[in-house]
Amino acid sequence: MLGLTYEAFKSNITHLNKPYKLNFAITMKCQSRCLTCNIWQLKPENELTLEEIGKFAQKNNFFRWIGITGGEPFLRNDIVEIVRAFKENSKGLFLLTIPTNSLCREEKILESVREMAKMKIPKIVITVSLDGHKEMHDKIRGVPGNYEKAISVFRALKKVSKEYRNISTVFGYTISGMNNGNFMENYKKLKVDVPDLEFNDFHINLAQTSSNYYRNEGNTMDFNREAVLKDLNDAYSGRSLSLNPMELVEASFLKNLIKFVETSKAPIKCRSLDSSLFLDNWGNVYPSIMWDYKITNIREIDYDLSKAWNNEKALEARRIIRNGNDPQHWTSCEAYQSILGSAYKIFG
Repeated sequence: MLGLTYEAFKSNITHLNKPYKLNFAITMKCQSRCLTCNIWQLKPENELTLEEIGKFAQKNNFFRWIGITGGEPFLRNDIVEIVRAFKENSKGLFLLTIPTNSLCREEKILESVREMAKMKIPKIVITVSLDGHKEMHDKIRGVPGNYEKAISVFRALKKVSKEYRNISTVFGYTISGMNNGNFMENYKKLKVDVPDLEFNDFHINLAQTSSNYYRNEGNTMDFNREAVLKDLNDAYSGRSLSLNPMELVEASFLKNLIKFVETSKAPIKCRSLDSSLFLDNWGNVYPSIMWDYKITNIREIDYDLSKAWNNEKALEARRIIRNGNDPQHWTSCEAYQSILGSAYKIFG
């Protein structure tokens, strides 16, 4: 925790010479058929192998926080070994986050999470995707029966978190034009299936477009702004107050997501290519999941980020960010480190 805190504090006052957070899509394979995302339409080939990921982890051994994503991450049979490669090399790794659509075999997910827990990474957060109650969720995700599987996986992971104190589980609820205005209704219905459910058990996101990640640049999302704001305010006001640093950051993310919807502008300066980067399943390096501005490919630089961290494209990307001309977005993959990098303004 001290290492992550130090890097976050340092990012408040200076440009970092290496990122402390990695957002890494380990595969684009996915069983979902989401209406808000086109990743599932890809037929990925030549994805980074475990050996290549091991080389990358070895040559870039400074990550404190790793956000593994997909596609569906648990479709990779070597997901545990991928995590192990980072754990064995980034000795200061404190936080690992992984989402799941819950469509893989439940026991496989649980076995993988237990093996990760045994690595003694201090904090592991598994996010179970859930965008509504029963028919609403299944329609948005495009898979009949997905709701029941999500509830089952969530309950099972809650039990695992009692076995291993370094495991936490939340629902990942993405607001889109297909469910906006329904958060409170969905929450009340969900409590029937999960009686001890609390507002703090939700991580709220807003569906957005990205050509290099979601591949949904033609999707307008068709939001009803007032309905979205109602959902966000209901979710924010329902949260319990906590002095837990992660809870504080989550609350700040949600509060600033409200500002983003109101203004259509990122409420805090972006920290991409400073505190963090996005690495896709083919080894392409981008400032973020939302910005289709390729910096390099790790296969071309012998898997060593230091060879590209200050290349011409990286320097230009930072100039664009500094001048406020980067794409305006507010997603948790990048927003958390933006919050931490401006903590003196937010929490000071």
